[in-house]
Amino acid sequence: MPVKGLGEYDTNNIFARILRDEIPSRRVFENEYAVAFHDIAPQAPIHILVIPRGPYISFADFTAKASDAEIAGFFRAVGEVARQLHLEAPGYRILSNMGEHAGQEVPHFHVHLFGGQKMGAMLVNHGS
Repeated sequence: MPVKGLGEYDTNNIFARILRDEIPSRRVFENEYAVAFHDIAPQAPIHILVIPRGPYISFADFTAKASDAEIAGFFRAVGEVARQLHLEAPGYRILSNMGEHAGQEVPHFHVHLFGGQKMGAMLVNHGS
C-alpha cells in the first residue's frame, strides 16, 4: 500500500538500479541493510549517499514500512560510514530531502553525508 501522497515505488529509479548492480557506483560500504556510495555530483569534498536496500520512497515511507531491524541497521550504517571516513572529529552533515518542496530528485529514501570542509548555514533566513 502506498504512503499517502507518495504513490507507488518506482522499481526503475536510479538507486533501485544501483542496488541491482545495473548501474555502477563507487561503493564505500554495504551490508544487509544499506549501501553507501560516492555522489556523482559532489557538493562537498566528501559527499556520500546512503540508501536502504528496501523499496522506500521517503523517510515517512521508510519509518512506516521498514522493520525495526531495517531502521536500526540503516542508521547504524550511516554512523559506520562516517566513522570509516574519519568524519567524527572534524564534523559532518547528514541531509535527506523528502518530496518536491525539499528538492528530492530520486524517489528512493536516501541520506546525504557531507564532510571534508566547514559547512555553511542550513537555510537562508527569509525574514518571516
